[in-house]
Amino acid sequence: MTEQGEIAIWGGVECTLNRVGDRWHDQIERSGHAQRAGDLDLFAALGIHTLRYPILWERVAPASPGRPDWSWSDARLARLRELGINPIAGLVHHGSGPAYTSLMDPAFPQLLARFAGQVAARYPWIRDYTPVNEPLTTARFSGLYGVWYPHHRSDKAFVRALLNQIWGTILAMQAIRRINPGARLIQTEDCGRCFGTNVTARQVRFENHRRWLTWDLLTGRVGERHPLRRYLLKHGATPQELARLQADATPPAVVGLNYYLTSDRFLDDRLERYPAHMHGGNGFIRYADVEAVRGHDQGIAGHAAHLIEAWRRYRLPVALTEVHLGCTREEQVRWLIEAWRGAQDAAGHGAHVIAVTPWALLGSYDWDSLVTAPRGHYECGAFDVRSSSPRPTRVAAVIRDLASGNAPAHPSLAPPGWWRRESRLLYSPALRGGDAISAAPQPLLVLGATGTLGRAFHRLCQQRGLAVYCAGRRDFEIGNPQSLAALLKKLEPWAVVNATGYVRVDDAEGDPDTCYGINTVGAAGVAAECQQRGIPSVMYSSDLVFDGARDTPYTETDTPRPLNVYGASKAEAERRVIEVMPGALVIRTSAFFGPWDTHNFVVQTLQSIRGGRPVTAVDDIVVSPTYVPDLVNATLELLLDGETGLWHLANGGTTTWYDFACEAAEACGERRDLITRVSACDLGWPAPRPPYSALASVRGDLMRAREAALAAFAEQREWREYEATA
Repeated sequence: MTEQGEIAIWGGVECTLNRVGDRWHDQIERSGHAQRAGDLDLFAALGIHTLRYPILWERVAPASPGRPDWSWSDARLARLRELGINPIAGLVHHGSGPAYTSLMDPAFPQLLARFAGQVAARYPWIRDYTPVNEPLTTARFSGLYGVWYPHHRSDKAFVRALLNQIWGTILAMQAIRRINPGARLIQTEDCGRCFGTNVTARQVRFENHRRWLTWDLLTGRVGERHPLRRYLLKHGATPQELARLQADATPPAVVGLNYYLTSDRFLDDRLERYPAHMHGGNGFIRYADVEAVRGHDQGIAGHAAHLIEAWRRYRLPVALTEVHLGCTREEQVRWLIEAWRGAQDAAGHGAHVIAVTPWALLGSYDWDSLVTAPRGHYECGAFDVRSSSPRPTRVAAVIRDLASGNAPAHPSLAPPGWWRRESRLLYSPALRGGDAISAAPQPLLVLGATGTLGRAFHRLCQQRGLAVYCAGRRDFEIGNPQSLAALLKKLEPWAVVNATGYVRVDDAEGDPDTCYGINTVGAAGVAAECQQRGIPSVMYSSDLVFDGARDTPYTETDTPRPLNVYGASKAEAERRVIEVMPGALVIRTSAFFGPWDTHNFVVQTLQSIRGGRPVTAVDDIVVSPTYVPDLVNATLELLLDGETGLWHLANGGTTTWYDFACEAAEACGERRDLITRVSACDLGWPAPRPPYSALASVRGDLMRAREAALAAFAEQREWREYEATA
């Protein structure tokens, strides 16, 4: 335990092993941690000395309580000891137990206690335990909402699932303490507060009493005067059961608050403000239950308020035991820093705050669907596991700073997080609208303001709260180093994105000097100026650096062999940029499509179809189409993470232009019969194209599949408006 006034940085591995029907969803397998013992060394390098770590019942003893397999846990826990990392052992994490029990099983508490005793006997040196993570939350999703196994939807099932987990926790700690009397309970739970309108006040009071039930039951507070005692008795608890819970009270050594942007809720009876699928109620009144950050004018309560409230309620040490945000990199970091500052603020108000826990060090999968379907939606953490080996992100750098007592600093952190900006409100008319991001001393500088990439960077940086300056010809000349030097001196950007380029592939055959002047000489000049000033930079290259003499996707390790002038200019630009700036970020990409301009194949195809005009598309050239918003966002993540070198960024999968046109039409609800196949040679292009230029990456698949990108494109309104204005 840290001394009061000291706040430590703990860590956590997202390890949910929940059940939906007969299928288990295992985050340890999904993240690859099950096969990578070396992850523990990465955690240690962050400066973390305490780690919430899984010894999950369902993994160790899935078939029988008498046949545990300790091999995985033995190896991992031994390495943690060698690294000097104290584990907080988690035994059940949003689970319902192995197949031979469930949250509804009267034997669940005793079975869990037996397993806990086995763990303590196997690892008597472990001091800290979380036998059940978030009992209240798990009971809600499994017993009240029917989302997870055993899929009940009643207050009675909720109460039984909750009490079984609480009893399991108490009996587990008793079993552990028979072996290790000094063992400590670190009890985690979601701490969200509920807000609401006057009409929903009664339900709001109920929700705000219920949110404390995990800790209230463990600390013996549910006595005769507890506001939810009658509710518990009405829905299956017995007086004898509640009396025994008081007698066997097992207060935690640490009250662990898991706090997310979705934790604080807002109940609103004004249903006209919300889409129909958000309408609900309690049987007496109808209301919408939405995230407070989206619907409550005052926003969220914040970390400090929750920590102070928990400290005053229990007078036990408190910690933020899960701090994670599935969002863009700078927003993830802003949320972590806000949590850290909130913990310091709470400590300054007298709360005994001992730790802040960056959660999901390896990221998490499919929480956008509450882990009910393996859709592959990945939220990055301190490490990005989509790379060949876990790749440290900006979050990792910030954790190292906090663990070593340094204040994180980066220009991208200056603006407030999106949850502090006016545009957060989706359902309240009070402050709807855009945000004015004030100019920062160090913006991101994007060269090429009017091109497809330049415009996309401007739009997405505004959305992400990143100060950006998009420079055009009035600001500098790509072939004039002095003009660029003056711009860099004026703006002092934290990074430079070179989005300029000569992109007319066929014209380049007859105008190679201009093409090379912009694509090669200009790009090298930008890199040289950035190298001289120590400014990170990125340039874009193309799939046309390859000759297509293969039928498998090209990766970063393949040697360029361009067929045309444009491709040759890009290949030479790559070489020169890396030569003058070894730390440059060079991104190869291909076949742009996006919703925000007409200069791409998909929009032009859809325009023709909607106008009843035939479309021709080649069926003998294979590419990897790239959704421009995804490309820009991935570029920003790599820049913020401090990545360098050559990366391939394209949306996953390969297709011909003909098949891609058909896919786009289908995704957008347009007819396909106007699309006809042609051969590349029939079009008479002056510049030869490689028959196969699909891209893949050996460094990491950072972009979603093409099908998902097309679905995102179809949801955007902008492309539909072009036909009316064309």
